[in-house]
Amino acid sequence: MRASDFGEGGSYKAQGLVTEDIEAYLEQHRHKSMLRFITCGSVDDGKSTLIGRLLYDSKMIFEDQLAALEADSRKMGTQGQEIGFALLVDGLAAEREQGITIDVAYRFFSTDRRKFIVADTPGHEQYTRNMVTGASTADLAVILIDARKGVLTQTRRHSYLTHLIGIRNIVLAVNKMDLVGYDQARFEAIVTDYRAFAERLGITAFTAIPISGFKGDNITTLSANTPWYSGPALIEHLERVPLDQDRLAQGPLRMAVQWVNRPNLDFRGFAGFVNGGRVRVGDAVRVLPSGKTSTVSRIVTQEGDLEEAVVGQSVTLCLGDEIDCSRGDVITTADAPVEVADQFEATLVWMAEEPMLPGRTYLAKIGASTLPVTITEEKYEINVNTLEHLAGKTLGLNGIAVCNLSFDRAVPFTPYAENGDLGGFILIDRMTSATVGAGMIHFSLRRAHNIHWQSLEVDRDAHAEQKRQAPRIVWFTGLSGAGKSTIANLVAKRLFVLGKHVFLLDGAAAVLVGSADFGRASGLKPRARVRAFASIGSEPAIMLTGPMSCTERLLKRAGMQIGDIDLFEVNEAFASVVMSYMRHFDLPHDKVNVAGGAIALGHPLGATGAMLLGTVLDEMERRDLNTAVITLCAAAGMATATLIERV
Repeated sequence: MRASDFGEGGSYKAQGLVTEDIEAYLEQHRHKSMLRFITCGSVDDGKSTLIGRLLYDSKMIFEDQLAALEADSRKMGTQGQEIGFALLVDGLAAEREQGITIDVAYRFFSTDRRKFIVADTPGHEQYTRNMVTGASTADLAVILIDARKGVLTQTRRHSYLTHLIGIRNIVLAVNKMDLVGYDQARFEAIVTDYRAFAERLGITAFTAIPISGFKGDNITTLSANTPWYSGPALIEHLERVPLDQDRLAQGPLRMAVQWVNRPNLDFRGFAGFVNGGRVRVGDAVRVLPSGKTSTVSRIVTQEGDLEEAVVGQSVTLCLGDEIDCSRGDVITTADAPVEVADQFEATLVWMAEEPMLPGRTYLAKIGASTLPVTITEEKYEINVNTLEHLAGKTLGLNGIAVCNLSFDRAVPFTPYAENGDLGGFILIDRMTSATVGAGMIHFSLRRAHNIHWQSLEVDRDAHAEQKRQAPRIVWFTGLSGAGKSTIANLVAKRLFVLGKHVFLLDGAAAVLVGSADFGRASGLKPRARVRAFASIGSEPAIMLTGPMSCTERLLKRAGMQIGDIDLFEVNEAFASVVMSYMRHFDLPHDKVNVAGGAIALGHPLGATGAMLLGTVLDEMERRDLNTAVITLCAAAGMATATLIERV
């Protein structure tokens, strides 16, 4: 911006056209682009002060407002005799008394190049839902950081939320530079710290500007106090940043039908807001979810017919064919339709005092449709401060979680990252009609349609003929501890002795191994952790000696002695090997194979390791012991050993 564009003190001059030619000014103003942005950050980082400064410098304050502001500043301000710009935005009595922002405040201002709507969002964690509300329509976020304090927890929280909402343009405004002497090193250290966190979120680019909202440095013009800064002033950057609407205009047509316009028998059109792309008369379109196609015969507006409509316009489309189309349907480019599904994974932000309950049915408003939806599963809750995934069954006020949802019918949609209008939704309590949550769709949970029965030539009859026995499945069932596995094992051994082909499948022989985060996110209580693992291939001069060498390697890796281990499971088919193992390590009988050897365990198909692990865990818990070693022989000198530890 030119220095001549501003009056005394750097204040932005009112457009001369206002006094010279009001009609020309209004026409120029009507064709300006509109940028919606939010200010966010931690408490007392100067969000409201920055907005007040923008309003003041852009001459958007009437004289009586300015007089009232000066009086309020002397009475309730925090800047002594100076103007408290935050009071222009913080209008609630509680906000002025506490010096904080509670509710979202929207303010309008403009420059020669662009119009702006700015939302001042609260910094306190308890007002997260207010911040999400303000961010839901924004194209840009100004994240303020107090130069004295640096990146704080709430800074990270708001950065995550802006990224979650899909705001692509980020301005990192390092505020209160006057209080650190306009120190370049301090500014660069904060930018480096923030960039490390932003990369974890997936924020690939942002614009960092050193400012002072109170003094006006680098707000409307570049400040002489920061000669080391060569970037744009804040208002200049806001004027030139590309709008999300520009991105959407390059994509295919997306229009949610809000109303079937039928004023008489001779006219039938479909009114809605163009959510993406553009449409021309004669274009081929597809209506979803029905999938019917037609062509656009007219584009009707209050000001007359158009040849073309673009994203951001509200129009009525008339189609060349009489096809079924109603409120909630989506009209798209014929060869680039949106998806249609009734099952989704989505991120939910909970906004109600009453917690979210999986399995409960709410109303969802998505696009122009309102329909019942059930939260079928809460997959995990997100700790916004650490980005950790946590297990959860309910979701409280301001909580954020990834959930699976089931709509009562298929709806057209796009992933939220592609188009927020067709990928975002709100949840409504069916009893109170209150908005209780907001959601962003990730993707549909498609039911598999590509699975077909494959005809097999080697079937069960062929196997029966080869084995010369009829296939049978015997199910042993009963109460826990009734001896099902013991009896099944005896039957399997007897059938094996009789020369029958038999496999024992024990439903309890399963072990789930995963990370600690996975366990918490899945709501599982871990029983033990793997502390160390070793494998070895020894010279098989003497059969099956590998477990001994492997155990020694395992203990060395863990930094432990043989006496530190409470129990041993030595999986061997030959008792002599176990006896040799016990003699080698001088182990007492009550520490080794407490439930018998591998033959006694039955060698269940594919589950030997699970049986051994389950057996030793049960015994560790029964005796209140802490450590165990499990060995497996893989023949020809090969062996593995695992050290587990109760948690």
